[in-house]
Parts: sequence; structure tokens; C-alpha cells
Amino acid sequence: MWQKNACRAMIATGKTDLIHRPAAYTRQSKGSQMAKKISHGALVISVVFMAGAAPAGSGAPDFTFQSIDGGSYNTADWRGKPILVVNTASQCGYTPQYAALQALSDQYAGRAIVLTVPSDDFNQELASNAEVKEFCELNYALTLPMTTIEHVASGDVHPLFGWLRDAHSVVPDWNFNKVLLGKDGQFIASWGSGTVPTSAKITNAIDQALLGG
Repeated sequence: MWQKNACRAMIATGKTDLIHRPAAYTRQSKGSQMAKKISHGALVISVVFMAGAAPAGSGAPDFTFQSIDGGSYNTADWRGKPILVVNTASQCGYTPQYAALQALSDQYAGRAIVLTVPSDDFNQELASNAEVKEFCELNYALTLPMTTIEHVASGDVHPLFGWLRDAHSVVPDWNFNKVLLGKDGQFIASWGSGTVPTSAKITNAIDQALLGG
């Protein structure tokens, strides 16, 4: 009887935390609190992990070029193949490298892409796309993909060259600069004008890229 009166007194004074609870209730309460803590900890770990992970499908951006033959190219269509991107010019001392670029394209046909990007940024390109196309067909019988004339180093540069500049600090300093992108479109390496397209430096890099994921 005194226990009931004591409980009523505690409830009246608001001191319910002093009321004795059965041991089973106490164990259940502690177990529930522990489960909540574990659940909360797992949630925090999960959120942290997700925040540090790269979004699914993330990778290099895709770039579109207008083809000198009409139509367009999109680098996304070449995923799974390394791409050697070369800014070219028709009136440069390195223009004969067109022959080596075509040979490289033939060597890796179906496995890698050699993309040529004519540019007048160094004042050594012909005046129009039609003239560039005719020059390359007559002198080098090119069949590799070639874009229309683009800015690559100055002015309103093509987005691919803007990405190379901003993300990788790569800016062509002359005609026939070479940039290799991997099968996933990511930047791998670059070489200057003096590196011959069929040199071991470039072919070894392409071979390694082909072995990569």
C-alpha cells in the first residue's frame, strides 16, 4: 500500500524517473536504445561512403566535332578505343606528318582512332575547309577522320581543347601537337610537334591504353 502511495506522490511531484521499473523493462529499454545507436551509426557510415564515391557512370565528358566531310563526330561513339587527337595545319614544316598519321590510323584500324583537327591558330592553315580537304586528299590521300577548322590554343577554343587546358594544363604550343585519350575518354599523355606519330613513344602508349580497362 505504501508503494502505491509513494508512486502517487512521485507522479504528483513529477519525479517519475525515480519510480522503480521491472528488470525486464530496463533490459528491453537499454536494448532498444543500443539498437537505435547501431542503426544511426550505420546510417552515418552509409552517408559518408556515398558522399565520397564517384557518381555512377561518371567519367570524361563527351565532345562533338563537325566533320570536314559533312556530318559530325562524337567522342562518345569511340568509347572503348584510345583516341589520338592531333591539331594540324597544311602549311607547316611538320605537315608531312600527315603520312605518318595515316599510317598510324591504318595500323590501329578498328582498335584506336586518329583524329586530326585543322587549325589556323599558328597562321599556317589554308583559308577554308574545302581547301584543307582538297589539299589533304591530293597530297596524302587521307581517310582518317578530320574535323573542320577549329581554334585549339587561342580564341574561342573547341570544348575538348578547353577541357584539356582547364583540367590537364595541356595547350598546343604549335601545330601537330598530339594528345592521347584512353578507352574511357580520360587524358593519358601528350607529345609535341617533334614526336613522330609512329614513334615508339606513341605506339607504346596506345598499346598500353588498349590493355587498360
